[in-house]
Amino acid sequence: MEFITEFLPLIMFAVVFALLLLGFPVAFTIGGVAMAFGLYGFGPGFFNLLPLRIWGTMENFSLMAVPLFIYMGVMLEKSGLAEELLEAMALVFGRIKGGLAVSVIFVGALMGASTGIVGATVVTMGLLSVPTMLRNNYNKCLTTGTVAASGTLGQIIPPSIVLVLLGEIMNVSVGELFLAAIIPGFILVGLYMLYILIIAQIKPEWAPPIDQKILDALSRRQLLEKVFKALIPPLALMIAVLGSIFAGIASPTEAASVGAVGATILTVMHKRFNYQIVKEVMNTTTKLTCMVFIILVGASTLGLVFRGLGGDGLLRGLILSLPFGKWGILFIVMSIIFVAGFFLDFIEITFIHVPVLAPIMIHLGVDPIWLGILIAVNLQTSFLTPPFGFSLFYLKGVTPPEVSTMDIYKGIIPFVIIQIIGLLIICLFPETVTWLPRVLS
Repeated sequence: MEFITEFLPLIMFAVVFALLLLGFPVAFTIGGVAMAFGLYGFGPGFFNLLPLRIWGTMENFSLMAVPLFIYMGVMLEKSGLAEELLEAMALVFGRIKGGLAVSVIFVGALMGASTGIVGATVVTMGLLSVPTMLRNNYNKCLTTGTVAASGTLGQIIPPSIVLVLLGEIMNVSVGELFLAAIIPGFILVGLYMLYILIIAQIKPEWAPPIDQKILDALSRRQLLEKVFKALIPPLALMIAVLGSIFAGIASPTEAASVGAVGATILTVMHKRFNYQIVKEVMNTTTKLTCMVFIILVGASTLGLVFRGLGGDGLLRGLILSLPFGKWGILFIVMSIIFVAGFFLDFIEITFIHVPVLAPIMIHLGVDPIWLGILIAVNLQTSFLTPPFGFSLFYLKGVTPPEVSTMDIYKGIIPFVIIQIIGLLIICLFPETVTWLPRVLS
């Protein structure tokens, strides 16, 4: 009995993980298991502590950025901006082998920086890009892998919702995380484009250039006007949101409101703004926000019970007793998060694993900003890894019937490997993360 009591926190985690794999709802599973173990460990007095814990979470000003960034992303999805941008970039890069796929990565990066919502970006890019790439005789696997990977860039390129949540959970500045994520984001975009250009040279039939007749239909001046018109709106929105944070004019929460207003203005400018659009955006924003905050409340309850039962000390003792040193333990922590990504959503990992594992690494002297970016890149991979990679589900829902699930699974394998390479680069060269915040601070 004493043995069970000692390892009660780990048993609680095992129960949560098992129930999630069985398909139980995330929010109610986390909160329900936490309350059951809390009642067993502390008795009815546990419920005296719970309201204060939940209230402290819900009144947090930083978390107000979450619904605002969600609104911004969903509104931009409806604005038609991605459609114009993809068409313009395809004409710019279309003359080279793999140029259409490179344009998809470029637009995915800009959409990620504009929306921060992976689901919205993957669905939008899937609807616009996959039929176009298949019509231009692109390989199905390369097509689906490119679109799925480009859609996940919103996880690491600021403003990213996962960075807002990580900043809150790890108690670090969201603004510094945004700054720190810029270079790693560029590294991933560069690695994606490099892979596409190399594979296009090795297997030119996989990624042919666009038909010359389409390219010749526009003069150079018309092309420049088209590109200028498509690029200015997302760049202006990025500068308004990120520039106000980096210049110290606004907090991330205040900048999120700037982004929400800016996205609405862009939708009006594109003549897409109407009652039906507003209704859809409000419904989607409300649903996504409720999901995030219910999970957050459940995770806060889980954290309270875990710490109350002595889980922090138990897990720290187990990990620190391993004879691997700081780098070995970092490898184990990153491996745990990577493997969890095969089965769990990034929100679940953020709220369940990060509050437990991050303090151990910080205790070992790891820079919390650097650790936060490593975790964010690792969590980005969870969107692509089967069987529960959500980008794969989003993409399958909008691809033509001739694209099979196996085509999608085969297509994402090279991009998962690329993300691991990107994670290793950030790990081996911490300056890629720490240099920009240090210079601009």
